[in-house]
Amino acid sequence: MCIYGPFNYNGAYTSDSNARFDQWLKSQNPLSGIKNFEDILFLATARGLNLLSDIAMPANNRLLVLQNS
Repeated sequence: MCIYGPFNYNGAYTSDSNARFDQWLKSQNPLSGIKNFEDILFLATARGLNLLSDIAMPANNRLLVLQNS
């Protein structure tokens, strides 16, 4: 499984533009917004997925590559 987008690490934004984008997303829908990498990893591993790669992408985005155990 691949997940693409901006993520927070250790609860912190990786850039000022991601902080602004997160606020904009939440203004559109309070349930949306940038998610924490650690939360995604916890949910994935609880369902039998292992992180293969965390790849830096353009515009402060990341590509998380996960695979079944």
